[in-house]
Amino acid sequence: MDFNGGVVPFDRGQALRRLADEAFDVLVVGGGITGAGCALDAAARGLRVGLVEAQDFASGTSSKSSKLVHGGLRYLQQGDLRLVYEALAERQILTRNAPHLVQMLPFLLPIFRDKGFIDRRLGRGLGLAMWGYDVTGGFRYGKLHERLSTTEALANFPTLDADRLTSAYVYYDAHADDARLTLAIARTAAAHGAALANYAPVRSLTHDRAGRVAGATIEADGATIDVRARVVVNACGVWSDRVRAFDRDSSAALIRPAKGIHITLPRTLVGNEMAAVLPVPGDNRTVFVVPWGYFNYVGTTDTDYEGSIDDPRCSDADVDYLLRTINAAISRPVGRDDIVGAWAGLRPLVAAGRGGTSDLSRRHLVHVATSGLITVTGGKLTTYRRMSEDTIDRAIGQLGLRGHRSLTKRVPLVGAEGFEKTKHGAHLAQRFGDEADAVLQLADDADLARPLIPSLPYLRAEVVFAARHEMAQTVDDVLSRRTRARVLARRASVAAADDVAALLGNELGLSPATRRAQAAAYRARVTDAE
Repeated sequence: MDFNGGVVPFDRGQALRRLADEAFDVLVVGGGITGAGCALDAAARGLRVGLVEAQDFASGTSSKSSKLVHGGLRYLQQGDLRLVYEALAERQILTRNAPHLVQMLPFLLPIFRDKGFIDRRLGRGLGLAMWGYDVTGGFRYGKLHERLSTTEALANFPTLDADRLTSAYVYYDAHADDARLTLAIARTAAAHGAALANYAPVRSLTHDRAGRVAGATIEADGATIDVRARVVVNACGVWSDRVRAFDRDSSAALIRPAKGIHITLPRTLVGNEMAAVLPVPGDNRTVFVVPWGYFNYVGTTDTDYEGSIDDPRCSDADVDYLLRTINAAISRPVGRDDIVGAWAGLRPLVAAGRGGTSDLSRRHLVHVATSGLITVTGGKLTTYRRMSEDTIDRAIGQLGLRGHRSLTKRVPLVGAEGFEKTKHGAHLAQRFGDEADAVLQLADDADLARPLIPSLPYLRAEVVFAARHEMAQTVDDVLSRRTRARVLARRASVAAADDVAALLGNELGLSPATRRAQAAAYRARVTDAE
């Protein structure tokens, strides 16, 4: 969709008015990547679409993933060829539809001679796995795996323990800022006519006389709004069973949450030139070390979770697990004091079986209740588009429509269409694509051209852009998701809270008391999480 270089409209007030006044074909509950994907898929088919999110877009799992758009080598090793093939096909679609947000990334897979690591005797098996990854979709990149010598591996990751390293493989996957990818999908849905609003929690579902779901009652800005819809899609991830409770769905729980955490380290401490897959000592798992600007993040864990789904935390045991893994592979150990950021998220795995969460399938499930409520869960970041297509296919059936096939394989996301022509630096281009010009126009003001946080590349102009065009409502929205300051440099981000509150407050008309409260809440949240 061509906006002639302009900024795509994304107005919360207008969306709330539409949610109150219009009747929709589909109402999506949940503004994570799957919900946003459902809204885009339905809107691109020509349906009347609304979406409501209780907090901020991508504030749950969709901003706390490993930020990889990938097939998943371990799923290949588990024999799930179909999932890997599907995920790699979706990876290819995403690199075409969102080239500014999804970048190819080489991964180093080192082979160590110690028994606690990947043994050199397994090198041949890993080679077969590499070929399997290429065959199931890697060839689409035009980049096949390679075998590296010890010298070549150390040139790309000099801090690896040279005494135990025997060789390595390199294969190719992709990386994306998950929160900004979700936001781009949501904004693209709006460009196709959907009405989307954050901070609009559902308080109940409404039913017609036959007991069919006919919409939802939401709360926004202290007001109650009854949203009318012919079909309701529940895309709330780990919160999906809560929404199903509004429907009095009698079937068993669909969700089994699994916790995954990541830690962020200064890249200078590790010195890697590419991402890496490191084996966990004494465990049949691996951990990613992924470069992100001046930083690396390390993750993820994969454990059953029984605490509050509203507030998962990084436990000492989680952090020790990741530090133990990376320190077992490198020659210069890192410690807790080196950690500059961390995040914990919950995967909404489909509840099935009694094994460990790492053994559960990452396939998705589309469940239809007797009331017609459609719930989609499971899956992974990479396969969100396919999940959305399958879900809206079911909605189309309920609506009694014919045709209306999914179009999203060929729908570019906001910022993509002029990306190749952008002349701006990697930071703005890879976050905003062809909207980078609009950010730079704001930065014509010398005050807004200054860095938001000295150690990070974000400009103060990005806060203003987030308020005007990205539906940012709070300090946390800006520092945790519109920028990624919190996960990259949490302590430095705390110092910027007052500045962000002032910039945001000027744009949104927030009172001085609200500005102070938002900044204080952000500081407390970050401090409490440490």
